[in-house]
Amino acid sequence: MKLHGIRSADGPPKRKILFVDDEANILASFKRRLGKNFDISTAGGGEEALEVLKNDGPFAVIISDQRMPGMDGIEFLGEVKKRTPDTVRMMLTGHTDLETAVQAVNEGCIFRFYTKPCPPEVLADALEAGLNQYDLITAERELLERTLAGSVKVFVDVLSLVNPEAFRKAELIRGWVRDVARRMDLSNTWELNIAAMIAPIGMITLPAEITAKLHDGEMLSETEHEIFSRTPEISRNLISNIPRMENISKMIYYQQKGYDGSGFPMDTVSGDDIPLGARILRILNDLAGVTEIPNRAAFGELETRGGIYDPNVLRVVRSCFVDEKMLQDGVISEKSVARVLAANLQAGSRLVSNIETEDGLLVLAAGSQISQAQIERLRNLQRVRSIKEPIYIQELPDGTYGNRWSDV
Repeated sequence: MKLHGIRSADGPPKRKILFVDDEANILASFKRRLGKNFDISTAGGGEEALEVLKNDGPFAVIISDQRMPGMDGIEFLGEVKKRTPDTVRMMLTGHTDLETAVQAVNEGCIFRFYTKPCPPEVLADALEAGLNQYDLITAERELLERTLAGSVKVFVDVLSLVNPEAFRKAELIRGWVRDVARRMDLSNTWELNIAAMIAPIGMITLPAEITAKLHDGEMLSETEHEIFSRTPEISRNLISNIPRMENISKMIYYQQKGYDGSGFPMDTVSGDDIPLGARILRILNDLAGVTEIPNRAAFGELETRGGIYDPNVLRVVRSCFVDEKMLQDGVISEKSVARVLAANLQAGSRLVSNIETEDGLLVLAAGSQISQAQIERLRNLQRVRSIKEPIYIQELPDGTYGNRWSDV
């Protein structure tokens, strides 16, 4: 059943409402009595309603019967909560279902419940209340998202100005994070992406002398190393009061923690108790410290460091950049990184290194697959600024540019 939004007098589509009941005459009555003022769709049971939700959702309000063959109302609305948590969920019950309905309210599965038979005017008021609640939920989420985006942008801008080298490394890691998150099929990709962007924000507090030593690869004194090792804590403290950053701040705080429990912070957390995002960042941070072009030699060096890394995560990260099967089959050679001039880039090329201007502006991060639009932008940029060349891209044996990582 295809649903179509009804247009209000002002023009925009109305927010959609879904009624779920196994009695067709009740659904027809809802549609007939309430359809003039609300955009109503119907489904004859929980399984059918989930299909409608998948194909035609999201819905602002869903109101469901409790007793239905197969999936009952509480089970159905609980599934709705998982799939579209912003949807306002309500229940229609018989008097004998009141105890069950109260339990559902207390567990947070539903917003309100009503008993059968329910007069149309009562249902109309319920739908209005549900739509108002939906507006509050979505408005708050949008406000939080704008606040979060603005806060992250400020941190990234400050990092790029105060410590360009840390910013460049963060951009490199962020490019890798996308591939790793995709390979691991992570549900919180946005959190890991933000964590990679702002993980080094604590570096802005380092004295200039330490920053210079880090840039030149010089050894730090014991005191300097202690100051540097606490930058994850400073990063966490800087972002801890931003809404929706709780998980991100934990990833950042534990980004230097070893899987074996070593490293900062000096607590008892180890193994899988370390946030997954932190375990990923630890590997990518150390990988970036070895090379900007991931290869077997770089991963070989990481693998000599004992129990610092989660072995399962390290295996997945390696598989993102080193395709052992293709190497064995001869599809990719050990020398499959091509050096090209910016003018010779082709759409579809996969970057193995960053594209940067001579004065340090990051144009595209390593790992990006270049589009034609990006090539045109790069050509325009070259007219006013110099691009660092050569640019390193992945090359296949036939001379074409593929979308896999290879060794150098």
